[in-house]
Amino acid sequence: MSASDSRGIVNFMHISDEDDAVGEQYQVRQNDVDHCVRAVENLLNYRFRNRKLLEEALTHSSYTGSASYQRLEFVGDAALGLAFANFVYLAYPSLDPGQLSLIRSANISTENLARVAVRHGLYRYVRHNAAALHEKVTEFVLAVQEEDMTIVYGGRVKAPKVLADIVESVAAAVYVDCDFDLKALWQVFRRLLEPVVTLDILQQQPQPVTELFELCQKKKKQVDIKHWKRDTGNVTSVFVDGKLIASNTSDRKETSKLIAAREALSKLTQANMISNDGAEISCEVNAMNEIEAAKQKLNEICDKKKWHKPSYRIVEEAGPAHGKRFKCSVQVETPGAILVMTGDEKPRLRDAENSAASLMIYSLSESDYL
Repeated sequence: MSASDSRGIVNFMHISDEDDAVGEQYQVRQNDVDHCVRAVENLLNYRFRNRKLLEEALTHSSYTGSASYQRLEFVGDAALGLAFANFVYLAYPSLDPGQLSLIRSANISTENLARVAVRHGLYRYVRHNAAALHEKVTEFVLAVQEEDMTIVYGGRVKAPKVLADIVESVAAAVYVDCDFDLKALWQVFRRLLEPVVTLDILQQQPQPVTELFELCQKKKKQVDIKHWKRDTGNVTSVFVDGKLIASNTSDRKETSKLIAAREALSKLTQANMISNDGAEISCEVNAMNEIEAAKQKLNEICDKKKWHKPSYRIVEEAGPAHGKRFKCSVQVETPGAILVMTGDEKPRLRDAENSAASLMIYSLSESDYL
């Protein structure tokens, strides 16, 4: 019997902790819904007077046996936004409205709320009947588990909106259950939103649109960002000197704009680095974010600039003979300076040299040398 033809069996999102792999979907009987409600109550440290509110908040529209979270998500979006606005207003008395808005937006964005759902395991308790939804959530959860820092404007995998929606709908369930008491909602939810994205973190991770304009201004390139709506959502396209560089579609205009700008930045600074003379240095980037055949590319750059050929040396060599690991540096001599960059530790000498060359190209790209 499938989940789609019985109200007695439902699908819950689950990612295996033991095999840390792709994740799996499993079926549980209806009485386990009560178990999930209790688990979320324990997570929130809040006992619902009307537990049906929480059950509804955890139900995706693809599951037809119960009301979905959509109405609650509508309320939660506004309530959580206002609760955080109150917090940031009181916590940062010296900041201007623009800075307050940046902090609020970063903390209640789809990206951040989706990570809240992952961080606290809320995604595990969502009832649904959508295999594609499960796959998207699984991919995002595994990507977040590999992140080693606070991500403000999006990581390598786009955050599924359903995860942010669940956080907002659960917030709404609390808000409605406590008779629309905003202070009570904040007391319950503040812990879940920690660590709060602060102004310092925002300054360390520049807003992609701002960073894109700064890069192109530095390289004397013209940026044009265009928006329009389609049935599929909000579309943003980024053009540089009239050439389409990146495009993205999202339910939210701001999310679409951020992702398109980030993709454009990635292409301009990694795959197609713009030189001061207007030429583009075509590079392929691997899964480790390192430039493929970086040694050859660096030789081409030096040859084009009429610089001396790059020189490499081993900085560190460790491990037994059968398991050596190397760390290399590369030196590039320009008319005005001698530049040195050390790469990451690698099991093969040529990979260590390639790592150093890759970092050197990135560095040259971000400076005035290219």
